[in-house]
Amino acid sequence: MHPRFFLGSLLLLLALNTQAQREFPLYNGPVPNSLSVPNEEVDNGKGVVSKVSIPTLTAFLPPKEKANGAAVIVCPGGGYGVLVIEREGYAIARAFAEMGVAAFVLKYRLPSPGTMANTAIGPLQDAQQAIRTVRQRAAEWNVDPQKIGIMGFSAGGHLAATAGTHFKVPLIDNPEKTSLRPDFLILVYPVISFQESLSHGGSRSNLLGTSASREAIDLYSNELQVDAQTPPAFLTHASDDSKVPVANSLVFYQALLRHQVPAEMHIYAKGEHGYGKTPAFEEWFGRCRRWLATSGLIP
Repeated sequence: MHPRFFLGSLLLLLALNTQAQREFPLYNGPVPNSLSVPNEEVDNGKGVVSKVSIPTLTAFLPPKEKANGAAVIVCPGGGYGVLVIEREGYAIARAFAEMGVAAFVLKYRLPSPGTMANTAIGPLQDAQQAIRTVRQRAAEWNVDPQKIGIMGFSAGGHLAATAGTHFKVPLIDNPEKTSLRPDFLILVYPVISFQESLSHGGSRSNLLGTSASREAIDLYSNELQVDAQTPPAFLTHASDDSKVPVANSLVFYQALLRHQVPAEMHIYAKGEHGYGKTPAFEEWFGRCRRWLATSGLIP
């Protein structure tokens, strides 16, 4: 069977077998750090959205008899300029739900001076709010509040890594002092660093602007923010990635090891950026599934 036909059939089967998805606003009240402007979000009809200014979560919940208690918040990539929300969001969430993991696709705000006061913190605020929401509603969604992770692709990987290294500084209202620390990270061809030698220029300029200070560049270079409290992580990347150098994953993995944080990394010789043809979905996602199992997060 042709790999693309197999993947298409797999995703269709997952869609049929998974409990229907439900999208809801990320915030109950006003969205912090947002300007009062019209919603100009654009869906291109091909699984990509842009100009996101109203964040949402879309829940993909497994049947109660299948749920294993783990949950993952999925952050699609797109260079902080768009969100590849079908291929790096909904399709992944369906696969997780099929294996008993509750999955929540985060449609996070894309940084824009026209829609938010501080572009640098908008996406991270949304990631923190997503973690807070899932943890607070864990009982409702059959989730273990100590098994809530965050996953990201490309720039979404940068956001996930930021959530995993900046959780000590809340950027949202959190009167209950709910923990904003994700319990694990899954980073797929992630942007990690904003240092000149490693940075994906579009992601950095979209988040921090074209004249970012050295302080801001270092702050959002997440390999510099790892400490002993950083969550365990699974990373995968391709050596031939011409958009986000594989060194992004390497420096984060090395930082995790220095701080004795459990980590697993899989580097593929081929795959470019986006894993369009190789490695196959069942290859890299299967390794992710095994890591979750050997880490005690799923049966």
